[in-house]
Amino acid sequence: MESTLGLEIIEVVEQAAIASARWMGKGEKDMADQVAVEAMRERMNQIHMRGKIVIGEGERDDAPMLYIGEDVGICTRPDAAEYCNPEELLEIDIAVDPCEGTNLCAYGQPGSMAVLAISEKGGLFAAPDFYMKKLAAPPAAQGKVDITKSATENLKILAECLSRSIDELVVVVMKRERHNDLIKEIRDAGARVRLISDGDVSAAISCGFAGTNTHALMGIGAAPEGVISAAAMRCLGGHFQGQLIYDPAVVKTGLIGESKEANLARLKDMGITDPDKVYSADELASGETVLFAGCGITPGNLMEGVRFFHGGARTQSLVISNQSNTARFVDTIHLFDKPDYIAVK
Repeated sequence: MESTLGLEIIEVVEQAAIASARWMGKGEKDMADQVAVEAMRERMNQIHMRGKIVIGEGERDDAPMLYIGEDVGICTRPDAAEYCNPEELLEIDIAVDPCEGTNLCAYGQPGSMAVLAISEKGGLFAAPDFYMKKLAAPPAAQGKVDITKSATENLKILAECLSRSIDELVVVVMKRERHNDLIKEIRDAGARVRLISDGDVSAAISCGFAGTNTHALMGIGAAPEGVISAAAMRCLGGHFQGQLIYDPAVVKTGLIGESKEANLARLKDMGITDPDKVYSADELASGETVLFAGCGITPGNLMEGVRFFHGGARTQSLVISNQSNTARFVDTIHLFDKPDYIAVK
C-alpha cells in the first residue's frame, strides 16, 4: 500500500493545504474548509484505488463535503472496468480532515493542517461524530500512562518514563470550559499547560517526537480526529487512548445530540455495545497497514505552513507508515507558472 499510494497521498494533503492556505487570515473558516475538501476530493479521484471515507463530514446524500460512506478513487467510477484490474484492486478506508483547525487557518494562527489516515478495508474505527476523551504521550510512556488514571498520577508516571521532573513537563489542553478542573489539576501537580484553541491532532502527534516540547495531550476533543491521531501514534509507537463521550452535559457544547439517552441508542445502532470502552491506538487504527499524511497549512510544531511566492508555493508534509516504520518530512516546491526565482530556503 505504501509503495503504491505513498506519493499520491502526499499530493492529496498538499493540494488541500494549498487551497486552504489561500484563505489563511481572511476570517472565512467555512471557505477555507470547503476549498480544502474540493481539492482533496479532486486529487483522490485521480488515484487508482477503491476508497471509502469512513471518517469525514457526516453521512449526507448531497453533501458538499467529503461525507462518511463516500466512494473515492478511479476504481469507484461507473467505467472503472476500463481502468482497474480487479485482481490488483486496492480497497482502502480513509479518514480525512481537509482543514484541521479551520479557525486557526481563518485567523492566521499556528497549527492548522490538512490530514488523512488510510488503512485496508476495515482497518480504521468508524467513530461517530461525538467527542472523545484523549490521552497522548511519547513512546517511552506507551502502555504505562492510562486514561483511567488521574492527571496527577499520569504526570508522575510520565516524569519517570522521561527521566524528568514534573515541572519540566508540558501538557497541551484545549481551552474549553469543560477543562477548567483538568487544567487546575495539571498546574497543581507542578506541570505546565499549553492551551490551544483548536487543532489537537497536531498536539497529539507532537507527543510522538522528541524536541517538540510537548509531553502529553489531555482532555476532550472530537472523536473523528482522535482516530486520525491514533493512526499516526500507532505508526510512531507513541501512546494514544480514546474514550467516547456521549453525555452532552460533559462537553457543554450542544453539538452532540439532545440527550444522553439518544446518543446511547445511536451508539447501539452502530454496534458499539460498550459505550464506555477505552480504545487503544491499535484498536482505533487496527489495520495491518496504516499510513498517516499531513501537510501544514499554517506554521506548526511539526511542519511549516504553505509559503507562496510569485508563480508557485512551497509545502512541508509528514508521512508516517507502520509498513516501512518511517516518518518522512517532505519539502515540496509547486510550480504554477514560470516563477522569477525559486528559493532554496
